[in-house]
Amino acid sequence: MTNISVTEVLDEDAETVRERMHDVEAFVRASGFDGVRRDGDVVEVANEVGPVTIELVFELYEEPDAELAYRQREGLFEEMVTTYTVRAENGETAGDDATAVEALTDFSLDVAVVGSFLDATVITRQRRRELNAQLAYLESGEV
Repeated sequence: MTNISVTEVLDEDAETVRERMHDVEAFVRASGFDGVRRDGDVVEVANEVGPVTIELVFELYEEPDAELAYRQREGLFEEMVTTYTVRAENGETAGDDATAVEALTDFSLDVAVVGSFLDATVITRQRRRELNAQLAYLESGEV
């Protein structure tokens, strides 16, 4: 499994961060996906990575320690799980209304599907950009 972790202390209160995160379509769209559609607990996304369009179907699920969690149902990964944790912060640098958010994606590639064009390095780089964009959305509220 390959792990990608991004943590940021946002200058926003935890309640606002949680509300923005639970607007799942906007939150996922903020990562830069070209298409996002939600039907209940199922979310379909499409994204262009270089000359390849990646389509994924993932499902939201309950994870005890996470504010939001989803896992792939259909797509190029053998397995892919993403969780987000939210924690209110106080301190000298964080300010009174600061919130720490950690985004964690674990994935393994299905080599038969992906082939040599996409490797874990390319996927890791792209996913890190997506997670950082989502955290920026949580702070600004703008996609």
